This record gives sequence, structure tokens and C-alpha cells, in this order.
Amino acid sequence: MSFNDQADIGYIIADIARLLRTVCDRRVRKLGLTRAQWLAVTRLHRRPGLSQSEVAELLEIEKATACRLLDRLEAKKWIERRPDKKDRRVKRIFLTPRANRVYASIWPVAESTVDEALADMSIPERKQLLQMLLRMKSKLQSLAGQDCVIALESLKPQNGGEARTQASA
Repeated sequence: MSFNDQADIGYIIADIARLLRTVCDRRVRKLGLTRAQWLAVTRLHRRPGLSQSEVAELLEIEKATACRLLDRLEAKKWIERRPDKKDRRVKRIFLTPRANRVYASIWPVAESTVDEALADMSIPERKQLLQMLLRMKSKLQSLAGQDCVIALESLKPQNGGEARTQASA
């Protein structure tokens, strides 16, 4: 493969992820949320009961940074910290009903952004792209030594619908 950035798959995937975050950031900022806040709320919605360390790992930030972020979310009454049932030193993080309402306003923004990005693709092309990306992700998780089953569980739609392969109505 060429060293041309436009022909490098890794570069393209990273650039697409960056552009999706940038567009979502701009749109979600209108709701009064920072990137860190909407990413944390989204992760905690998909995986309630994470520890502070797990939140830091998922957001790819330092533990101290995660602590400050969670402190701010707690001050807004968006999260609550509950003691772990097995280890009282560990606090599990859960969204409050207030944060679930915030998530409900974020999700349509993210969903429409992805739909707009995929607008020029047919449904079969979207499904094929999703399958190829999932295979690539699975391989990379294997190489990274992560549990692929847990990560793939987070991709299951919450409402029983299909993954993001359908066009918006």
C-alpha cells in the first residue's frame, strides 16, 4: 500500500473517527455538553456500574482526570457512586435519571451524524462495512489482549433494533 494518507486504511479510519467526534462535538455543544461529558454519559449508559478506573480506561484518560470528570458529573447530579458489593473500596458509577434524559438528547444527535456520514451508501453497503469493521475490531482486540465478547456486547442496540445500518426516516 502507498504511503499516501488517502490510501492508508489506518489513517482513513482514524480520520473518520476524528471527524465524527468533531461534528458530534459541535452539535452536542449546543446542548451545553463537552466532549468528555457526552463520551462519559454514553459509555456509562451502555455499561452501567463501571469503576472509576474502567471509566478512565474506556475514555483513554488518566485516572485523576477521570476522577475530576466524575466529580463534575456528580455535582450536576448526573451520576452516583455506589460501593461495590464485593470490594467496598471500589465505587461503581451509575447514571441518574437526570443523566438518562441527557443521554436521550445526545443519542439522536450522534445517530443523525452517523446517518448523514453514511447517506451515500446503500443498506447492503452499510451492512458490509459494519461486518468488515467488526472483524477488524475483533482482530485488534485479540491482538490487544482484550475480551472481545464484552466489547461486542456494547454494540448491541439498546432498543432491540438493528445496528446502525438503516437510513434515517
